Amino acid sequence: MPGDPQHIGGYRVLGRLGEGGMGVVHLGQAPDGRLVAVKVVASRYARDEEFLLRFRHEGEHARRVPRFCTAEVLDVDVTAQPPYLVTEYIDGPTLNEAVRSGGPLRKAELDQLAVAMATALSAIHGVGLVHRDLKPGNVLLSRMGPRVIDFGIARSLETPAGLTATGMV
Repeated sequence: MPGDPQHIGGYRVLGRLGEGGMGVVHLGQAPDGRLVAVKVVASRYARDEEFLLRFRHEGEHARRVPRFCTAEVLDVDVTAQPPYLVTEYIDGPTLNEAVRSGGPLRKAELDQLAVAMATALSAIHGVGLVHRDLKPGNVLLSRMGPRVIDFGIARSLETPAGLTATGMV
């Protein structure tokens, strides 16, 4: 899009994958040529120390989750301007997009998704995390199966008071 950067850190920007309240996610290319997703913090949050702490925690939380059920975190830089987080690029629609374009899942597809999501949630909980924002828009349907993304408001099971609370925006 016009105005988008050509590079973020060492990553070449190829296009825009999405935009939300906290920033923009770009399709990028790593120096080794592989495709990546580069999540960039919106300028209004880039100097907010509490937000940057939460953003750094998102990267730390996502790194703890087994790679088979999420997009692997490759890089995080909260000191860059703008701050960014880089993950492997998962080629596939979100569950929300798939249902919107293709209609409800068939019984066998739904059963397969349920087993894969139960496995992913078990793995996520197994490293002591609660996702806290699991929704169809945060499930990518890759050729290797569903991947849970966006650990921005995950909470550690070991920490009684996390960085977010129920009802906090």
